[in-house]
Amino acid sequence: MNVALPTLGITNPRVKVCGVTRVEEARHAVACGAAMIGLNFYPPSPRNLTLERGREIADAVRGAATVVGVFVDRPQAEVEEIDRAVGLDLVQLHGDESPREVAAYGARALQVFRTDGDLTAVALSEYPEAWGFLFDVRHPTLYGGSGVAWSYGALRQVMSDRSLLDREGTARPLLVAGGIHPGNAAQAASDSGAWGIDVCSGVESSPGVKDFSLLDRLFEEVG
Repeated sequence: MNVALPTLGITNPRVKVCGVTRVEEARHAVACGAAMIGLNFYPPSPRNLTLERGREIADAVRGAATVVGVFVDRPQAEVEEIDRAVGLDLVQLHGDESPREVAAYGARALQVFRTDGDLTAVALSEYPEAWGFLFDVRHPTLYGGSGVAWSYGALRQVMSDRSLLDREGTARPLLVAGGIHPGNAAQAASDSGAWGIDVCSGVESSPGVKDFSLLDRLFEEVG
């Protein structure tokens, strides 16, 4: 799937619903307006999927939303096996993968930066081929889904970085994550200026179980 590169500063943010574990969750999220569905392949996570379940969910929304596989420090061969079996559009690298490892996925890589709010040292230039970038809060033990909010406005520190542009001069997508839920989603989007927001635990009734009413409220909030 070829994913178009949008410009920043749109009125309504795109929404990525991550950690989806059931077909009905994915379909409901897309019906609400989700642009991206995140499938977790990090074994310690309560949202981790088997290949079979991942493929089932991906097939249910294929063509209606961008399907993103989420990985944390997994060997490239394993990522590629899952990629082929599930049929992913993008590969999200949420661990401590090196720029060289990220480059192996070319323009299908969604590179994650985990931060405490200081983005002055972020080096986008180390990832010239990546599709886009996701900024999440740093947590001592969790890789996403922490439910911890941070100073989303700090993301504006990187907006003027020329490395944000792809080779054609188009701004690559920036997504913001970490503690986003109904009640602060619109503010997180506005403060950060991000192309998109990434939600996970903030729309769950329990880890790995999306709450349809919370999804409804979030999408109503961001318009």
